[in-house]
Amino acid sequence: MSEDDDYYLDATNLKRRPNLTGSGRQFKSDLLEPFSRCHGLVPLFVYGPLVFWLLWLSVERGLAAGTILGYFAVGVFVWTFAEYWMHRVIFHFEKIPKLHYFLHGIHHDYPNDRSRLVMPPGASALPALGFWLLARAIVGDTLALPAFAGFGVGYLWYDMTHFWTHVARPRTRWGKFLRRHHMLHHFKTPNRRFGVSTPLWDLVFRTFR
Repeated sequence: MSEDDDYYLDATNLKRRPNLTGSGRQFKSDLLEPFSRCHGLVPLFVYGPLVFWLLWLSVERGLAAGTILGYFAVGVFVWTFAEYWMHRVIFHFEKIPKLHYFLHGIHHDYPNDRSRLVMPPGASALPALGFWLLARAIVGDTLALPAFAGFGVGYLWYDMTHFWTHVARPRTRWGKFLRRHHMLHHFKTPNRRFGVSTPLWDLVFRTFR
């Protein structure tokens, strides 16, 4: 048992009882299995420099500060929307049980496994490329730079928030709220409360409670 005891003991409506101390496998191959695990800080070191590079390119292309800031903010906002719907529709798509377990179910079965609280860069690179190409198609090559920088910061904020809610005891009211919101998703209502970095879209789409 752990600091999540109060949530764990209330997990009476879940299909499977979460294992708070174990760690599952995604691959049968011992060669591939290590690539399914990732320290929580790795995304910062991989995508953090990319964000700064995109902002530097934005300045190099001659974009005004207000334009950079505006599209950066749009990128962050769009990320929160993408975060909600990816979690709700893709990660919780249970019609193909093996795919669901591979993508997200393993995290719900072993919620305290610190090696699976963020997505390994090898797995997130392809979706990131897809979103980058989509941004270029919508706003053009130059404006996509600050927009995708904001999108990347949104993603990193989500990853760090998710890691933090599982391993830390927040002391601020907002931190305690986010942790409770996510723990309730894990242990009481896995079909609701999909937002991790913000409850905004849960409120909009009525999945908050």
